[in-house]
Amino acid sequence: MGIELELFGLLTLSVVAESANARFSLEIPVWKKVLKWLGLTVITLGLYAVVRHWALVFLVVLSVAGMTVHFVWCRRHGIDPMRATPLRKLYELQGWPWPEEYR
Repeated sequence: MGIELELFGLLTLSVVAESANARFSLEIPVWKKVLKWLGLTVITLGLYAVVRHWALVFLVVLSVAGMTVHFVWCRRHGIDPMRATPLRKLYELQGWPWPEEYR
């Protein structure tokens, strides 16, 4: 098996991460999300060219680090790290305007 393992890892990570964190990124522009995943893909495939399947370690380490930072940040600011509640507080901390439909 060649690069397919890394591509599967990237696909799995993107689906799980975007699904699990969708509520936390409501107001983030699409171009930023696309750029993030494009960068992650380029780095992972570049690492694959150098270290082969050890590039998967990059994905695992980045995922664990990201989840750790996410949980610590949320807890520190009084936001539930799984449900993004209270949502108004998340909007305030991110500097996003509160949507009209929630008023």
